[in-house]
Amino acid sequence: MARMAPLSPMFFFLVLSTTSPAACVGAILKNGLGRTPPMGWNSWNHFGCGINETIIRDIADAMVDTGLAKLGYEYINIDDCWADFNRDSQGNLAANASTFPSGIMALADYVHGKRLKLGIYGDAGVRTCSKLMPGSLGYEEQDARTYASWGIDYLKYDNCHSRKTSPITRYTKMSEALLNSGRNIFFSLCEWGVDDPATWAGGIGNSWRTTVDIKDKWESMTNNADQSNKWASYAGPGGWNDPDMLEVGNGGMTTEEYRSHFSIWALVKAPLLIGCDIRLMSNETKEILSNQNVIAVNQDELGVQGHKVQQDGYLEVWAGQLSGGRVALVMWNRGPAGASITASWSNISLSLSAVVDAHDLWTDEVTSSVQGSLKRDVDSHACKMYILTPK
Repeated sequence: MARMAPLSPMFFFLVLSTTSPAACVGAILKNGLGRTPPMGWNSWNHFGCGINETIIRDIADAMVDTGLAKLGYEYINIDDCWADFNRDSQGNLAANASTFPSGIMALADYVHGKRLKLGIYGDAGVRTCSKLMPGSLGYEEQDARTYASWGIDYLKYDNCHSRKTSPITRYTKMSEALLNSGRNIFFSLCEWGVDDPATWAGGIGNSWRTTVDIKDKWESMTNNADQSNKWASYAGPGGWNDPDMLEVGNGGMTTEEYRSHFSIWALVKAPLLIGCDIRLMSNETKEILSNQNVIAVNQDELGVQGHKVQQDGYLEVWAGQLSGGRVALVMWNRGPAGASITASWSNISLSLSAVVDAHDLWTDEVTSSVQGSLKRDVDSHACKMYILTPK
């Protein structure tokens, strides 16, 4: 079995760096946001451009009514296609009059009335990726002030139609504009990982995309997990690697595959942004998205991104430190048949003599006094997820 060298707790951050001679969590954006990964919902994966203010209001209602809001899902994020094709006579962005007739400020008031937060979408080029609304290139200060005046809490900032200018320059301008806007706005860079934003986005954004857009397919989800994995050492409180939004509940994967998706996203401290229509979600989808044990791993205050520590073909072990000396562990079978996976303490920052209680986060069963390694049978395209608590 191919294994990484043993990791000591002191050096748990210093893993899988391919670009930096001294990889570590970098500067933190001074807006005080994102101390844990953001949780919420985004419109794109399910609705694409087919959005309107009624859908957004209904989603906000459902977030509360389903109990998801109480679990920490707080952002209701509108993606592309919300604005008019052109700016208004003063050069301001304006909501599409046919789909958002009440305007964004009124929608923000409604969402805030639910004790939730409203996010919006922009682009660091001249037009957004849909080409249906203006980008913010050259209008950063003006648009940031507009967002602040509307009560926006989160900005997803895309990278289309950039005129081939430096993404660092363009994203820095919007970051500074948001800081000067008079409102604390979570800044999510959507640069798709093209220019390795993990190496420079700390201090500019609260999260940065490390991958291409996710699709509701097993191969896409696993590829995004792998692509984001190598940047684990750059994430931490205030700035997170983003392998893109959740596809759980959209119908393209099995329940076990969605459970694996949610488990890995939680372990790697990815933003947990639901991408399905929560008004119509199945009981299985709600059960996955509502697992408080798994959410707690994602929201752990220590903020260490878990990563792949052991691999034997399709059989993998991912792990990450948690507060209180605990370790989060995912045993992931990405192969076509069930198999046995053994997670060795030597690969997950535990001494071989350590004795732990292993809490299965999906069945809630606890196995006491485990020493040296943990062995489990794991079904195809499924995972087992544990918190290991030293005794």
